[in-house]
Amino acid sequence: MYNREAAVQYANKWWNSYNPAYPIFDVDCTNYVSQCLRAGGAPMRGYPNRAQGWWVQGGTWSFSWSVSHSFRWYLDTSTKGLRAKKVGSASELQLGDVICYDFEGDGRFNHSTIVTGFDGNEPRVNAHTNNSINRDWRYTNSMAYEPGKTTYIFFHILDSFT
Repeated sequence: MYNREAAVQYANKWWNSYNPAYPIFDVDCTNYVSQCLRAGGAPMRGYPNRAQGWWVQGGTWSFSWSVSHSFRWYLDTSTKGLRAKKVGSASELQLGDVICYDFEGDGRFNHSTIVTGFDGNEPRVNAHTNNSINRDWRYTNSMAYEPGKTTYIFFHILDSFT
């Protein structure tokens, strides 16, 4: 079972620092979100093939663990282990769910966040790279945000890992 509270607790503990048990990347957003999901009990699979599954182990990691675009496709297509379902709007998300961002609108997703709270029905998110806590999910105040171009995918993490 996915423990949403544990994922959020981890996200809030490490939002502005780095857990020494994991690698650190210059672009660290997806690595951070992956760590949060792992803290919530998401099972890793696919080692040692970097192009398959979702994992970090033995000083290496899958592309989906650390690269936003790969992570987006993993969440969209995984049928075992960590699985997610796309939903149509941010208001359908729950704590511990994930938002993927394509700032340029070119189909290549380049940022990931985790839902850690709500302002009414609107999710608040945490992220790394430009470390953020309790941020508005839309990212309209980000230098990367491009009005009219930025697109989002909302992923509800499924509660059971079968």
